[in-house]
Amino acid sequence: MNASTRLLETTGRPPLILASGSPRRRDLLSGILKDFAVVTSDVSEKHTTEISPRRLCELNAERKALAVAERYPAHLVLGADTLVFLDGQPLGKPAGLLEARGMLNQLSGRVHEVITGVCLVCQQAKRMRLFTESTRVKFRLLSTSEITEYLSRVHVLDKAGSYALQEHGSLIIERVEGSESNVIGLPMEAVRAALERW
Repeated sequence: MNASTRLLETTGRPPLILASGSPRRRDLLSGILKDFAVVTSDVSEKHTTEISPRRLCELNAERKALAVAERYPAHLVLGADTLVFLDGQPLGKPAGLLEARGMLNQLSGRVHEVITGVCLVCQQAKRMRLFTESTRVKFRLLSTSEITEYLSRVHVLDKAGSYALQEHGSLIIERVEGSESNVIGLPMEAVRAALERW
């Protein structure tokens, strides 16, 4: 681990590593835990329609977690992957503002699904748990100027679907059905329960 990585021992389970560089996931996890490290996985995310949306998110989460777990086999590693799905098609992170604008236009006035796959793995214990959480999000019907305003306020290039619930979400979102933390990047209710069961 590099000097910036924080690792504290805990009781009842192996030390935890979050296999993600996402500041949103780090902030969410720090709401229930103080004793975890952050080690970014360099695994590229897969985007395909050849497998189900839930399995795709699980697969990405598993690949991220295993890449870190191979380096730290005695630790409990948490990997996660969040994707936005519209009509079963995955919307990942936009390559640029033009693509981001296109995504927001697609989502405008419609209901889409946000799925997060989570993988908890400890190689030394030979244990792994995979699960997903799904949340339905309804967008307001957005005008061109409203999309422009949102893009001027929020950096969207690192966000699946080109938006963030926690950043001026009221400008674009009409309602959320399910876990709000799942839309942000980590379903904390399910993660807390999984860690307690571990």
